[in-house]
Amino acid sequence: MERISRFLETPLGEMCASAEKGTITRLGFVGQKYFVADVLSRTPAADEPVFHDLEHWLADYFAGKNRKPEFRLNPQGTPFQEAVWKLLLKIPYGTTTTYGDLARKIAGQRNLPRMSAQAIGGAVGRNPISILIPCHRVIGADGSLTGYASGLDKKIFLLRLERKSETTPDSTINGLEDASASGENQQLSESQPCIFRI
Repeated sequence: MERISRFLETPLGEMCASAEKGTITRLGFVGQKYFVADVLSRTPAADEPVFHDLEHWLADYFAGKNRKPEFRLNPQGTPFQEAVWKLLLKIPYGTTTTYGDLARKIAGQRNLPRMSAQAIGGAVGRNPISILIPCHRVIGADGSLTGYASGLDKKIFLLRLERKSETTPDSTINGLEDASASGENQQLSESQPCIFRI
């Protein structure tokens, strides 16, 4: 069955989603790294039910609601990438984890003494379903926000949105805002925990 695609408007700009057999296979911001060339080659479809469900979910998300999706995700990658993406799904809303934490989890799953955080970063960067698979919740060991395929401005916005919805103190939210405005090495407040629950 051929994949279908649709453009969606969000407060952070236009996104494009792909679906196959009623599941979401891709979601990303137009122009982001690794994304648009593949999606734009797909057949557009305006009235696919899963896209309407996705639109409603995104509207709720950007309104600060933490609602479980009523549709299935079907990201497609290598076995290693998919293992990392499954871990991303377990990062609680409003919190963060680090590439090193993810590396330790993957190493444990594979009975390895260690795993490269850089390898984890490569898989995180190739996440095909933005926001729903929350790669924006992954930060550096020193608290730096590091890279994000859609741009650090969007990563900062998403983290602030989730933490504001979780009644995070204003000082932390302002700290993220100040970092975005300064263009310097963006870091999360040390008062915010890096939580990664399985």
